[in-house]
Amino acid sequence: MLALIPLFPLLGFLINASFGRRLPKTLSGAVASAVMVASFVVSAMTVRRLAGLPAGERAIEQTVYTWIASGDFVLDLTFRVDPLAAVMILIVSGIGALIHVYSTAYMHDEPDGEYARYFSYLNLFAAFMLVLVLGANFLVLFVGWEGVGLCSYLLIGFWFRKKSAADAGKKAFVVNRIGDYAFILGVLLLFARFGTLDFQRLASVVSAIPPEQGVFGVLSIATLLLFIGATGKSAQIPLYVWLPDAMEGPTPVSALIHAATMVTAGVYMIGRNAVLFSHAPETMLIVAVIGAVTALMAATIGLVQNDIKRVLAYSTVSQLGLMFLAMGVGAFGAGIFHLYTHAFFKALLFLGSGAVIHALHGEQDIRHMGGLKRYLPVTYWTFLIGSLAIAGVPFLSGFFSKDEILYETFHGGHALLWLMAAVTSLLTATYMFRLVFLTFHGERRGHQLPDPRSPIPDPGPRVPDPGGHGHVHDAPPAMALVLVILAVGSVLAGYVGVPHALGGRNALAAWLAPSFQPPGAAAEVGGGLQASAETAADPAAAALELTLMAVSSANAIGGILLAWFVWLRRRELAAGLARRFVGVYTLLLNKYYVDELYDAAVVRPIQVGSEHGLWRGVDVAVIDGAVNGTGVIVAEGSGILRRLQTGSVRAYAGSMFIGVIVILGYYLWR
Repeated sequence: MLALIPLFPLLGFLINASFGRRLPKTLSGAVASAVMVASFVVSAMTVRRLAGLPAGERAIEQTVYTWIASGDFVLDLTFRVDPLAAVMILIVSGIGALIHVYSTAYMHDEPDGEYARYFSYLNLFAAFMLVLVLGANFLVLFVGWEGVGLCSYLLIGFWFRKKSAADAGKKAFVVNRIGDYAFILGVLLLFARFGTLDFQRLASVVSAIPPEQGVFGVLSIATLLLFIGATGKSAQIPLYVWLPDAMEGPTPVSALIHAATMVTAGVYMIGRNAVLFSHAPETMLIVAVIGAVTALMAATIGLVQNDIKRVLAYSTVSQLGLMFLAMGVGAFGAGIFHLYTHAFFKALLFLGSGAVIHALHGEQDIRHMGGLKRYLPVTYWTFLIGSLAIAGVPFLSGFFSKDEILYETFHGGHALLWLMAAVTSLLTATYMFRLVFLTFHGERRGHQLPDPRSPIPDPGPRVPDPGGHGHVHDAPPAMALVLVILAVGSVLAGYVGVPHALGGRNALAAWLAPSFQPPGAAAEVGGGLQASAETAADPAAAALELTLMAVSSANAIGGILLAWFVWLRRRELAAGLARRFVGVYTLLLNKYYVDELYDAAVVRPIQVGSEHGLWRGVDVAVIDGAVNGTGVIVAEGSGILRRLQTGSVRAYAGSMFIGVIVILGYYLWR
């Protein structure tokens, strides 16, 4: 049944791509949503069957056909579900199905043909992501890896007549190709070194060799190349710049990319190859440092952004940084746990922002909002729950997963990285509740454009109370239902990983542990489970975890109170701070000028070189010259041959006679 999981959304793509223009919107959206629900049902049945197997034997494989057979090398198109893939298929199909249902209402104003095109892309995106997580070897994973890259281009640039959307789609595609180039090199290096691309065989072979401690050998180089590929897909330094621009696509697309599909691919890939990365500690340290720096940098940028979706975009970059930090310190289970909880509250936040944009007829600038709580009650309360969860408020989903990352980082002896992650958590609570307060609280603000340098909404003219809802309307039923379901998940999802220090047993860590081990290894070691077991047995370790938990809780509550004081209680304080620290504020508002730096250092030199140097010297003179020269030679030669074709029998007989004389003369001369 494994092949059915990606085949259902692929079928939805084929139906809408082939017949969507002839189908009514209701049927087009229903087909796209139904195939995702079917995929989720099959995924749930598969996971249930998997859970019934003994812990050390939890794996189900299906070989669809032999894909490549060359000499001794045989590679099958094989799907494989283990505990890690089980979590991923439930996230992709489950959250994906909710986003499809939400989209039926959100995109309803699109023309019939565009509506069907949107859902065909959305189904194809989910299909490729499911291929990625189900692939039993690197080549099958790479098909899905490239497929989600293609679909991101199609969906981000969905409104292709809008230049900014078309540019954002191209930017995502090009930046991801840079990472994918490194990823391919890493895969080829592993194949050249170990002779296989199968994940299980690679893990078995690598587990038999000692870790490359203190050296940067072949395995370290290969895993570093794989990680560079992951920085492209999962938006880490230096290849994160495409993700904020991806906000040009429809809001449900942003939710799908950020919560359930593309950006989680890099984190999943490292978890899938945990044995390889564990044997390359130098690469692991790089992963951890890049993750921590990305998390902190993106959080500082999120503090001053004014577009509701861009705040959430930088939030995603930051949260992904925390996941990579967990992977880098060897807490693979903690990283996947945060990926799982993040899927709920980030999908909720993006879809909640979509409900706000939908209610305000396309408005995305939070400086033009305010006072929406009374008009959008369902959106407000669900968005508030998502914000509390991502902030790490105790006993919501984000609290449990974020606490585990912080504890595993500190427990592993990475105090500086822990400090960076703790500051990131404080900033997360601050910028998220800045967003909540400026969007939903206070008074409604007018729609005249405020000073772009202003860190707070221009008070401007107040919008009269429309008396009830007026032109501002809450989410329609399909959207509201999805928001409520995701809000419930944002509260409850973390309870599968309650730590031992709070009397839990961290069932998710125990479930995932075999996926991070070589085949046949004991599941009690690694993946963050060992630290959890130590916490359960050692009162001192439990006390340390409770202390760190208290610190992260204080960060969450402190960040919320800080946002309340600065952006709700004393709004003039934000403007004063911006004027006092104008250099820092300008730096953050312009996102550290990274895009400008790339443009100056990479884009412009290539453009200038292409227009003047490479284009004239290589393209025009060499390439075009060779092609055009070939054409000239053929044209001139054919002209000569044409003159020989006179149509005169006497001339042809004379030519034959001369030819015979030449041939006889040649042989007689020899």
